[in-house]
Amino acid sequence: MDIKFFQLLDSINNRLSNIEKNISRIDEKLDYSITLQRNHLIRIKNGQEIDDAMILMGKPYNDLPPQRAFQIYNDRDMDFMILDVTSTNFDPKQRLKGAIHIPLEELKERTSEIISKTTPILIISEQGVRSIQACETLVKKGYFNLNNISGGYEFWPGRKGARQVSSLSD
Repeated sequence: MDIKFFQLLDSINNRLSNIEKNISRIDEKLDYSITLQRNHLIRIKNGQEIDDAMILMGKPYNDLPPQRAFQIYNDRDMDFMILDVTSTNFDPKQRLKGAIHIPLEELKERTSEIISKTTPILIISEQGVRSIQACETLVKKGYFNLNNISGGYEFWPGRKGARQVSSLSD
């Protein structure tokens, strides 16, 4: 047999392998997208907060203004957990009562401490940056009912020294 024939077969085999890999990636993205959309529908059905970016841009977590998060935190009828991802040197007296504290740096290894993937999770950090990173980490671990508290402790209502969010009318 001619060597060109074997080279052609090898080339075809490589192309087929690449096509299979691309199909597999598309399948994964489609599964993720369907799971995300189902989660959004469940949130809507249950009357939970959902912002436009979650639907229009497929954003996997919700950004909550600190005032809305504070209302949820104080509502005894709401089922949620609060996750504090502040650094270990953040003043423990400043942390929210009842929050599970898992520093962002330890989150990947300690997700087993977050028992439910379906209960709404409010995530707070010092200024809201670490909580965004925590949301992204948890999405990769299969959590979808995530709520980033925008601005974190810096804007938390009722906290001594908290900054106030200005309204558009100011």
